[in-house]
Amino acid sequence: MTSMQQHTINTPYIVGEVHCYSTTIDGETVLFDCGPPTDEAFASLQAQLDISRIKYLFLTHCHIDHYGLASRIAKLSGARIFIPRADFAKMRHRSLCSDHLVSMLSAFGFDGEMLRQVREKSEREHQSVNLPADIEIVEESDLPARLGIKLLNCPGHSQSDLVYICGNDAVSGDILLRNIFQVPVLDLDLGTLSSRFRNYDAYCKSLVALEQARGCRILPGHRWYVESLDATIRFYVGKLLDRAEMISTYSETESMVGMIRRLYGDILSNPFFVHMKVSEIIFTLDFLADPGRLRSALETVGLFHDLADQYHRVVNGYAGDNRLLHCAA
Repeated sequence: MTSMQQHTINTPYIVGEVHCYSTTIDGETVLFDCGPPTDEAFASLQAQLDISRIKYLFLTHCHIDHYGLASRIAKLSGARIFIPRADFAKMRHRSLCSDHLVSMLSAFGFDGEMLRQVREKSEREHQSVNLPADIEIVEESDLPARLGIKLLNCPGHSQSDLVYICGNDAVSGDILLRNIFQVPVLDLDLGTLSSRFRNYDAYCKSLVALEQARGCRILPGHRWYVESLDATIRFYVGKLLDRAEMISTYSETESMVGMIRRLYGDILSNPFFVHMKVSEIIFTLDFLADPGRLRSALETVGLFHDLADQYHRVVNGYAGDNRLLHCAA
């Protein structure tokens, strides 16, 4: 296996640049993630890599900035495309996922115009990528193991987050980012198809799984580098505790719309921001309802001591059963 090469691509989204990575294994070009579905992104990747030689494309998760060029790459190169199992299920149940999200936002008090925009945004993104029918589920394939690639299932940001470990490199997508609180996206639980996915519970389990990436060079989906696994976890959990301390001061009767206005200002006309901020708030309330789950995970990976003072301050200062969690059940 050759050393991993980083390819940086501009996106039209608020996240800014995205990184994908390529290597050569047994003479075959392997690409991890691929950038957004724009002509500019395709030209940028083509200038950095011979796309026609790509044999395998592995996706960390199917958010549009990470998988948008998959179809164009497959058409040019004939590459086999591998996506996480949860993303395969989400594509199969796309309409149900959209209905569930709209139902939750409606329960939180968002108006019909916002709900319409949320549906339209989801449909636009789906049509802009249009994955081929022969995509493969990476967890159900023996190819990664044959290529010497280890998979870590690390959901939290999304249900599907995968980390790919190749030699001493760990391609982390959005699960490990320097100085970024990557939003735990609110979505339908694709296991039950009847309730929301509990990102908080999943993230606590993922903290333990990520121990397997200790000592690896972390290759993130955004920003240029990650200082260390431990520093990234400490930053993320510290930001969660900051948000929890802020949210815990609000009234039990505060509406979601009112809380967003107070915390983030006038963003209620933008469906992307609304979805992300609702996601953050629900994730934080899940933590406040069950803080011991996070503590146990941090103790397992040896990082609780570093955050203990802030954790105790937040947990000891909160007592409540916020009604917004019942709306999101």
